[in-house]
Amino acid sequence: MLSVFLAHTDEMFRNYYGSEALAALERVARVRRNTTGRHLAGRDLAEAASGCAVIVSDRMTPGDAETFAHAPDLVAFLRCAVDIRTIDLAAASAAGVLVTRATPGFADSVAELAVGMMVDLARGIGRATAAYHCGEMPEIRMGRQLAGATLGILGYGVIGRRLAAIARAMRMRVVVADPYVAPDDPAIGHAALHDVLAQSDFVVCLVVANDQTENLLDARAFAAMKRGAFFVNLARGNLVDEGALLGALDAGPLAGAAMDVGRAPDQMPTPALAAHPKVIATPHIGGLTPQAAQHQAFDTVRQVEALARGRIPPGAVNPEAAHRLKRIGIAA
Repeated sequence: MLSVFLAHTDEMFRNYYGSEALAALERVARVRRNTTGRHLAGRDLAEAASGCAVIVSDRMTPGDAETFAHAPDLVAFLRCAVDIRTIDLAAASAAGVLVTRATPGFADSVAELAVGMMVDLARGIGRATAAYHCGEMPEIRMGRQLAGATLGILGYGVIGRRLAAIARAMRMRVVVADPYVAPDDPAIGHAALHDVLAQSDFVVCLVVANDQTENLLDARAFAAMKRGAFFVNLARGNLVDEGALLGALDAGPLAGAAMDVGRAPDQMPTPALAAHPKVIATPHIGGLTPQAAQHQAFDTVRQVEALARGRIPPGAVNPEAAHRLKRIGIAA
């Protein structure tokens, strides 16, 4: 059996792995848990995983060059998430270590949170509740109706498609900005980014984060939005120029914003921005449902099982460079 180091802290294990996935993993491998109570990185991670052929990492556990340099027994580094930007892929490949990622099983979870945020922005549910909890009478304000409003979806991946379907069922008009994917449904519009921003009452950002999309939502983008529009970010914080967003909330067109992500640690909303009176924020919980978490945890179980059976696993990112696979009988 392969030896596997599960890097999740106890908190990350409870939220993003769980006992069922662990039991399944233990049926196909010898598992060692992270008992330090810390998110491990670098040489500390390599030493904790000493003797293990596989590291299963949560999103808070980076795969950096120092880890690969000091982990001679390591054959594969499995990320229990889709985002592998904190894994030094070049260093892993140079060391001959396979890197894998999980599949996005959180489409329903994130799309449902997007709807909840839009409703809260439109009707002031959280604001009124907070006032009542403080023993105050909330200010009575006219709300907005989602039915008949235009939803702009930035990025038409698996979450964008699910959100579009829900929005259409709610009788919203949907228009998508994605330079690579066009909707199959003729009832869903497709336009360039600034055209979508200009016509939308609600904008939900679901764009893939990379070097090309850094600060995609800048001052010019927010200035293009309709006065009274709402902005929701459920993708990554580095897509948004936070100074520009703050300006759009204070003096620009935005009536409000919602965010589950930001530039704080663990990709959480930046506290100063989250505290703005026109902002509602959640602490990076878009994929935090049992169904979504188990989906990705069981992806890593299937990957370990494939390795144990001498096969390149699903989700492999750099199999052509992973020459250490030969140690377990797999041709790269």
